[in-house]
Amino acid sequence: MEGIVTKSTGSWSTVRRNDGKKFNCKLKGQFRIKGIKTTNPISVGDMVDFDILPFEETGLITKIFPRSNYIIRKATKLSKISHIIASNIDQAYLIVTLAEPRTSMGFIDRFLVTAEAYHIPANLIFNKIDIYNDELKKLHNKITNIYKPAGYKCFSVSALRGDNIEIIKKVIKEKVNLFAGHSGVGKSALINAIEPEFKIKTKYISSYHKKGKHTTTFAEMYELSFGGFIIDTPGIKEFGLLDFKKEEVAERFPEMRKYMHGCRFNNCTHVHEPSCAVKIALEKGLISLSRYNSYLSILNDDNWN
Repeated sequence: MEGIVTKSTGSWSTVRRNDGKKFNCKLKGQFRIKGIKTTNPISVGDMVDFDILPFEETGLITKIFPRSNYIIRKATKLSKISHIIASNIDQAYLIVTLAEPRTSMGFIDRFLVTAEAYHIPANLIFNKIDIYNDELKKLHNKITNIYKPAGYKCFSVSALRGDNIEIIKKVIKEKVNLFAGHSGVGKSALINAIEPEFKIKTKYISSYHKKGKHTTTFAEMYELSFGGFIIDTPGIKEFGLLDFKKEEVAERFPEMRKYMHGCRFNNCTHVHEPSCAVKIALEKGLISLSRYNSYLSILNDDNWN
């Protein structure tokens, strides 16, 4: 039978058959020795073939179909091994908060670069607009005015009050949607606002550290009553930029990609070369300084070969 993996906790996976019935399945042993450089050979979103074991309600996954895309994070901070968060994603949304906790622009940029690298359309959802004061409203406008011209849609919601939830429901309908973000940004609360029936567990923010506590341990896919799926992911501290080359980073910034082919040198790094079209666009204000600084920060990562 054919199905989609909706949850994977290591040795066991939940597989949803096309008729909606779910089965607990184990992965056939041979998949573990194929040299996949990830901590998990199977991930949420994978399409698989599976057999039901005789006289049991459990199944055995016998085939993993090729992935159209996937998104990864580093397994550990210093590791070159990756962990696949999810696969076969139609679109990804980073849930951003400007306070309690604050999502850094560096983190936003790394998420967007990762999504670009794996060919996943990505956009931003700003949650907790109910706590905005005048200062946070100005910051919100400043940040969205950086990302909108770069081609990213920015949505503003309050999972607590229900502001603009209907807009989110329209854009995620009939799609496989990945929701990501730091712990405490309200991913689970937002999903509950979209589908109250899910009743996903949420936790309060630590009042002392202003940081979220992990509530989601494994990525899990939820079926939407109005069509489509949401993949809820564990709170992610950082994205590891793996599986692509340092020379490709500029291409993952859409606003840099727009100008980079006008550079004098084909192998321009957009750092020190003369007649660099990207730096000229930067000087003209066509590329934001914060985005360019994120590009430099990524170039200076320690994990490039």
